[in-house]
Order: sequence, then C-alpha cells, then structure tokens
Amino acid sequence: MSTRVEIDHRAARIGAERHPEKANRPDNPIQRKPAWIRVKAPTSPIYRETQALMRANNLVTVCEEAACPNIGECWSQRHATMMIMGDTCTRACSFCNVATGMPKALDGDEPNRVADAVAKLGLRHVVITSVDRDDLKDGGAEHFAQTIRALRLAAPETTVEILTPDFLRKDGALEVVVAARPDVFNHNLETVPALYPTIRPGARYYHSLRLLDRVKQLDPSIFTKSGIMVGLGEKRIEVLQVMDDLRSADVDFLTIGQYLQPTVKHAAVDRFVTPEEFEDYASAARGKGFLLVSSTPLTRSSYHADRDFAALRDARAAKLKAA
Repeated sequence: MSTRVEIDHRAARIGAERHPEKANRPDNPIQRKPAWIRVKAPTSPIYRETQALMRANNLVTVCEEAACPNIGECWSQRHATMMIMGDTCTRACSFCNVATGMPKALDGDEPNRVADAVAKLGLRHVVITSVDRDDLKDGGAEHFAQTIRALRLAAPETTVEILTPDFLRKDGALEVVVAARPDVFNHNLETVPALYPTIRPGARYYHSLRLLDRVKQLDPSIFTKSGIMVGLGEKRIEVLQVMDDLRSADVDFLTIGQYLQPTVKHAAVDRFVTPEEFEDYASAARGKGFLLVSSTPLTRSSYHADRDFAALRDARAAKLKAA
C-alpha cells in the first residue's frame, strides 16, 4: 500500500515567513503520519496555565518554536523547555522549525525571568536550550552561565539540564558554561555525518563530538547527553557508528526520535521508522554501555527529562557500586 501524501499550503506560507532562506526551495510534500506517531490536541487546564505563565514572563519555549509533538503532554505536567537568547537562530538547518534571521540583542533580565518561571512551576528538573547565536563573540556562553546561576538562587532544589549550540569557533565559550556546573550538558549530533551537508550544513560533526568529550574532561561529574533523529535517509550501520562515537566521548545518555517535517520547505521525511526498529536501536545502545537510552518515535531531547534524570542518577550509582 502506498503512503498517502498531503501538501499543506498553510505550512508552505508559514515556512516562507519563518525561514526566508528556504522560500525558494521546491516544496516537499508532507506525508501522512502513521498511527504510532499521532498525538491528541492539548485540552488540559494546566496546559493553559503553563502557557499563560510563559506569556506573563515573556519567555520563549522550544516546545512551541520547534513545533514539538509532545507539547500537550508536557505542558499539562507543567514541564516547559525554555529557549533563551531569543526566538531567531543564525543557522538554517533544514530540519528545524525555529525562525532564521538576525537575532535581537540579548535581554539581560532574561535569566531572572526564566528562574522566576521555574520557581513558580515548582519544577524538580528544568531543561534550558537556545538558538544558535553565531553573531555573539562567545556564542551566548555567558548568558547560559547567568541563567544557570539565577536558577540556583531562585530554585535551589531544581536540577538543571542545558541543551546548547555547538559554540563553533568560539574559543573559551564551553569552559564558561561548564564552570557554571549544570547537572546535565546536552548537545545533539542530530544526524549521521553523511547527512550533515544537507541537514545540518552550518555545523561540523566531529566538532560537536569533541565538544561533548571536552565537557567530560573539564568536569567528569556532569552528565552528558546527545540525540539524533532517524527517518532522514540514514543507514542502520551509520546510526550504530554514531553510538560508538558518542561512547568514545563517554556520553552517558542517548536519545533517538523520529524526524517530523515541520513545513513543505523543510527536509522531507525519508521514512517513518517503526517502533520495533526503535527498540532494536535501544537494545544496541544499551549494549554499547550508555547509562540511559530513550529510543521511541516521539522521543525528543527534553521529553520526560525529569524522570530520565532520576534514572540517570540511579544508573550511575549502580555502576559505581558494581565497580
């Protein structure tokens, strides 16, 4: 049976508005999602409360900007992933729904507003991510550090996970972030090396790998985490090689999720990977020694991050006890 294909012309218009650099690209029809990927529209009152708090504190979330399919579930549990340094990225990755362009100047009060929102939400664990800021001398490293410090003051019981850009050609930036001592340092490889020229053209695979390795060299107590998308045309053997590369950098936690095409102007889905294949990847990754693996169609970097952090901590404790 052939897969039914839908062309969403509204999505094309949105794609052209948010991503002017993609406006002249040919449309990639959006495929109908299989049953195992469809999610319900959010209806929870707590979802609305979380949304209102984000608006009141003038905060941006990757949940909305990246069109995450899990937003209804997460916001209904008061779990929102804050995206600092604005809503406009200096990169133009072909998979990403975050707007591209020249960002505004940094908002010096943003770290305090993020910390205030986290305290009001009563989060046990928070994920802070950002757009790429190639326009800044340090890539936004000091802004990350200020946000972590503000969180420690406003919500001292909350564990902090950061999902950073690659700080490409920003000497000393990584050291600034690590010195602020987040509990988890996440940086996603996103895809296999062969697909970088088309999927992540502004990044360098081995630079991202070295970044994760360097975090462990600077502070071995910090958990490291990385994730990839599948369904972009990668081969299984390439995914297994990425796992080996991450283990060589002593990365603790691996996430694998299905790529979903945001608009017709973005990279096309090559195929929808089955739940059975995701479980096969999870089994392989566990066999390679990751402390924790999340591999499902709807897995995203910050999905169930609070629960996963507790499991990550327990896994390290068990490993140390067995040593």
